[in-house]
Amino acid sequence: MPEYLVNLPRQRNITNIDFPFHFDRYHRTASTSDASHIRDLIEQLLFTTPGERVNRPDFGCGVLSLIFAPNSPELATAMQITIQASIEHWLSDLIDLQTLEVTSVDASLYIVVEYFVQSSGESQTATFRTTMP
Repeated sequence: MPEYLVNLPRQRNITNIDFPFHFDRYHRTASTSDASHIRDLIEQLLFTTPGERVNRPDFGCGVLSLIFAPNSPELATAMQITIQASIEHWLSDLIDLQTLEVTSVDASLYIVVEYFVQSSGESQTATFRTTMP
């Protein structure tokens, strides 16, 4: 590589694929912003059961497997610990977890994740809801 190119900053040229997968109006794979992509990654992590992904069998935190347990404050606490460990394991290079709140209300489980995006320096909040049987 020529010497004048060695010290140039490298720009990130990555397209973030939107989740769930779909096509845009030009019939291409839909892309999304960095902030939306990170929210999508958190959603995928929350609702993927460990063992579901072939090449990453330990990916996920198993929220969907716990929703069949009787809804209680103890379940919410157990889920909070599980989710926090999974986020710190899988997404710690992208975000710093600031606050995680898991609340069970009637037949619904609410997960509120407040995080700091390392690349942009912004704080974001994402709320997820799942219905329990």
